[in-house]
Amino acid sequence: MSTKAAALKYDAGTDNAPKILAKGVGAVGDYIVSLARKSSVPVYRNDKLAESLVRLKDNDEIPMELYTIVAEIFAFVYSLKSSAAGN
Repeated sequence: MSTKAAALKYDAGTDNAPKILAKGVGAVGDYIVSLARKSSVPVYRNDKLAESLVRLKDNDEIPMELYTIVAEIFAFVYSLKSSAAGN
């Protein structure tokens, strides 16, 4: 099965919703995952979510039906950062 990956960004000060920073399938998906790991960016695997995200265009906001799952992922990532910082 081909790797499907999407990188998201969200700036609470300027963005209405998380946006697609990068996305890809196959070799591009593998590359996104490897870059994330090399940069110590947490990688979350959810095949169904990835399938939905790779259909979007770069810089698109995620659709409202994905808000809950993406918010849970962002909350988890922020908690990891907080723990790593010793807070």
